[in-house]
Amino acid sequence: MAVLNTLKALCALSGVSGNEDEVRDYVISRIREHAGVTTDIMGNVIAFKKGAKTPAKKILLCAHMDEVGVIVTGINDDGYLKFAMVGGVDPGVVTGKTVMIGKQGIFGVIGSKAIHFLKAEDRTKAVDADELYIDICAKSREESEKLVSPGDTGAFESEVREFGNGFIKAKAIDDRFGCAVLLELIESDLPVDCHFAFTVQEEVGLRGAYPAAYRTAPDITLIIDATTSADLPSVSENKKVCKAGSGVVIPFMDAGTIYDRELVRILTNLAEKNKIPWQTKTVIAGGTDGAAFQRSRAGVKTAAISAPVRNLHSPSCVGKISDMEEAYKLAKLFLKEAEHL
Repeated sequence: MAVLNTLKALCALSGVSGNEDEVRDYVISRIREHAGVTTDIMGNVIAFKKGAKTPAKKILLCAHMDEVGVIVTGINDDGYLKFAMVGGVDPGVVTGKTVMIGKQGIFGVIGSKAIHFLKAEDRTKAVDADELYIDICAKSREESEKLVSPGDTGAFESEVREFGNGFIKAKAIDDRFGCAVLLELIESDLPVDCHFAFTVQEEVGLRGAYPAAYRTAPDITLIIDATTSADLPSVSENKKVCKAGSGVVIPFMDAGTIYDRELVRILTNLAEKNKIPWQTKTVIAGGTDGAAFQRSRAGVKTAAISAPVRNLHSPSCVGKISDMEEAYKLAKLFLKEAEHL
């Protein structure tokens, strides 16, 4: 349950893209006694830990620290905040949700025009992001300006809760799950030397992964990330992508990367041999930092391990704890295999 406990701690932190300070500080505090640690101009955390052996190929594991959220774009005369989404957030899922804004953690509620003020034809339409606002209960622009400023980011407020038959609900499981796996690996005895990258700004275009890839110059990269699980009643079977509770996701392709076939084969064989439940994505969609690593320098062999998560990029992501624990096991097995790559 070590991965679960670390995940809970990470999901309680705020780290909207471009403002990952809380997560970065936590990561460094956990690993500085176990590995060599540096940061770069972008804010990525780069770590190296000696293992039992030095492999012929330079291995790197990567997870991103940032989460989706909001950014304040303006303040109106009544003190309400205008904002934009940071990352791919559906405006329809945030009305009535709460956010914590800026370093002071100013509490706000996302609102929109009340339904009884909408015209009949507008009640069935998707919410337009421009019609949303954040209410911090200020009486005027001047009062709001004492608390927040344009450019402040806001993270969704969401209780971390276990429920159902072994599930967890939290914000930012994408990709605090991957960060949790990397932290647990760094704190364990490793079979081989390994580099680690905790990247920033993945949700807004893999912006941290590009400099991290060039700086670390790996031969092989394994991405640990969360991926969309659309196993919902309204979704047809062939569009469910993957299913929470059906095991680790080993993708062969997404919207940004065709993963290395040899590495995919190694991962699936390891899962089969060690009785780790696994699945693949049935829809080519989404993306990971793998796209940046794969295309860096003269190219990098890249693969990914993902956890299937419902309601991705929302305040209430839902994932199966066993999927995440099994992903940690598969990543550890991959490092054992790395000696022979």
